Amino acid sequence: MIRFQRYGFSLQREPFLRPFHFKGGSFNEKWINITTLDSGGTRYTGIGGNAVLWSDPAVFAAHSETGGNLVMSLVAEKAVRVLAERLSGGEEFSDPITAIQSILPELHSFGCRVSGRADLRRTFTLNAAVSLDLALWKLHAASEGVETFADLIPATYSGAFQARQRVVARVPLVTYNLPDRELLELVEQGHFLLKIKIGQAGSQPEMLEKDLSRLERIHGLLRERRTEQTGNGRLAYYLDANGRYEDKETLLTLIAGLEKMGALDQVVLLEEPFPDDRDFEVWDLPLRVAADESLHGVEDVRRKIELGYGAAALKPAGKTLSISILMAAEAHARNVPCFVADSACVPLLVDWNRNVAAHLPAFPGLPCGILESNGAQNFRNWPALIRDHPCAGASWLEPQGGVYRLDESFFSSAGGIFHPAGFYEQLV
Repeated sequence: MIRFQRYGFSLQREPFLRPFHFKGGSFNEKWINITTLDSGGTRYTGIGGNAVLWSDPAVFAAHSETGGNLVMSLVAEKAVRVLAERLSGGEEFSDPITAIQSILPELHSFGCRVSGRADLRRTFTLNAAVSLDLALWKLHAASEGVETFADLIPATYSGAFQARQRVVARVPLVTYNLPDRELLELVEQGHFLLKIKIGQAGSQPEMLEKDLSRLERIHGLLRERRTEQTGNGRLAYYLDANGRYEDKETLLTLIAGLEKMGALDQVVLLEEPFPDDRDFEVWDLPLRVAADESLHGVEDVRRKIELGYGAAALKPAGKTLSISILMAAEAHARNVPCFVADSACVPLLVDWNRNVAAHLPAFPGLPCGILESNGAQNFRNWPALIRDHPCAGASWLEPQGGVYRLDESFFSSAGGIFHPAGFYEQLV
């Protein structure tokens, strides 16, 4: 059962090396929410990173960067307050999934009020709940005597997490403003699957022109590069539109442009092309289309699969592990592959993602699992954050030849996710 006597909340601001551009906007730092649960004198600390622009562009646009983060952090603290009130009122929860599901409606209503938006996207609320969710999973693991990630997953949903990947592809992020030299360095290091942000700022025609120009530039640099990790021996592209394409005609023009420049057969994924309110069928598109921001629960997974979506992005560090487990189980039941995507995660959050990626089946067309992780490209203090990781020095913390190599120590320690949360523990 979920029980704790006290809780604490704080936050940490982590600066970026340069502005992070995507979804037609940019920001300069990541706010890390920190939630601590005290049970029997032992503290269980979970952290979560605010992703305001990703989760709800309208909230981002209505505030300064600091203001948008303040709104999300208010919702994050409200999450643990709501749960504490429920428990003190006599409610009982058997595991984090039931606890998070129970508080989400009230939490979302609060988010609508403090953001001033009745149409607040549910992804915003899920993003705010991550630090509480991960603290609950650490508390739950301790109370149940769980030491590995595989044993953490409830039996009802464990079928989706039966794999044990020894190799997971590290997918770096190619933003609008990534310098050519850094792109080429990533390929020289062995990265063979690149996540490329499209959906640039401006009107739909302006966006399309910028996207095609950027893709032509990238493909021009990489078209002759070869790899042994893909079926055709060429680098693989994973395009992320973040819901910026408002109609199918514009997207088809992009696809025609990809074909014209000779890049179409290298695109293994097209993620979240349309806004949430555009339920276009995608069966006829010559690409595997994945859903991300539009997925908030099991019902959304079903709806997207019925529209022809062929993959689901899981974000344990962006939408809670609890909801990610439910979505993965639903996709698995319908034979739709899942993969793990990042939200500019600090190292301690990467390992929650890495555990999920390591226990999912290999992605179709690739010999391994997928884990997008772009923190090393973006955080100014990344080396210090790596040193603060409870498993500092472990070989699997950093990619080798473009992949994470996971040994027995990773699986037996669950990547350190159940350990105290480094210096974050001292901030509460």
